[in-house]
Parts: sequence; C-alpha cells; structure tokens
Amino acid sequence: MIKIAPSILSADFGILAEEIARAEAAGADQIHIDVMDGRFVPNITLGFPILDAIRKRTRLPLDLHLMIVEPEKYLAEFAARGADMLTVHVEACPHLQRTLTSIRELAARRGGPVKAGAGLNPATPPDTLEWVKDDLDIVLVMSVNPGFGGQKFIPAVYPKIRQIRTMLGTRGVDVSIDGGVKVEHARPLAEHGASILVAGSAVFEAEDPAKAIRELRAAAEA
Repeated sequence: MIKIAPSILSADFGILAEEIARAEAAGADQIHIDVMDGRFVPNITLGFPILDAIRKRTRLPLDLHLMIVEPEKYLAEFAARGADMLTVHVEACPHLQRTLTSIRELAARRGGPVKAGAGLNPATPPDTLEWVKDDLDIVLVMSVNPGFGGQKFIPAVYPKIRQIRTMLGTRGVDVSIDGGVKVEHARPLAEHGASILVAGSAVFEAEDPAKAIRELRAAAEA
C-alpha cells in the first residue's frame, strides 16, 4: 500500500498547526520534516523547537529527513523529541552502518521503534547501500537535488528506484521518493517500486489538500 507523506517544507509556517491538522484530516499517512543545516545543503530549515511543536499537534508518525553533516550527534535528541523515523544521507555518513545501527538502538530509550533510513542524492548510485541492506527500514531516493522545495522532478530516478527495490529483495524496507512529486508521477513511481511518496507543494499549495492526497493515492494504486 502506498503511503503519502506531506512535506511541511511547503507549508505556511504562519499557520503551521492548521496546516498539519489539514494534512492529517486529509488522510496523510505520516509527516515529512526536512532538517537542513546550511552545510550539507545550501539552506537552513527546522530544528528542535519546531519538532516539539509539531509533535504536540499530531499523532501521525514523524519522518525526519536529516540533510545535515554529522547527523550522529543529534539522533538521540531527535528521537527523544518524538521522531519516529530518522533518515540520514549516505553522502554525509562515513560510517553509515554504525549510524543506522545507532538509530535502531534508540528504540530502547524511548520505549518504541525508531526506523532507520538512508537517503541518496540523484547522482549517488544504489550500490552504496549493498552492505547495509540488513540495517535499513527506509531508503529515501531524492528526485531533486536537495536543499529547496518546489523543484522539478528528475525522471532519471525511475530505473534507480527499480534497482533499489530489486536489491532489497523481500526485505520489508520502504522506498520513499522525495522531490517534485506530482500526481502524474505517482503511478510510474509505484510501478517502479516506491512505497512512500513525499509531496510538499502538491499537497500544501493545492486548493484542496484532501483532494490532492486522494488523487496521489488513487493514481499510485491504479
């Protein structure tokens, strides 16, 4: 089943609580939160206070996409403040297996699972994940170059998704697609093996977010 994860990077932060409530009421499966440090990517976004505010206002799983250097320094704090999924970037983690293992070990501290994800930039090959397949709960494929919302989807990721799904085999690992996802991309993404569609502007800039989520899900499951 396809999951829809609205990305709050495209939300109106002046009414963030309302935006999150609208997404939840519209049938979102989880909330995607982009954390950027101005070093790994050329932008700075959300930190701990925003995560605290979001956690208080929704019961949906919170999917944190850490576009930061040295993410291992902050994993425990993010988990303690309510993150349900922590995705780090392959390009930012020289000791990726250790970092993924440490994410999973955080579950004991918070009394519930914390899923471990690895993100790949558009030009990063899937075989970088070959030796950490058993440590993954999520693979996040960037379909834009990370750093800013509202970019155009890169179609070259379609075969990459298929390659990742094949490599993962029967493991119950989600393949998440992030960047420029619109309703016209939903079906081919699902056909190539995606199971989570991250959508920012497609949801939050829509006149009717509930309709946008329904259309994304219907197109993916057609």
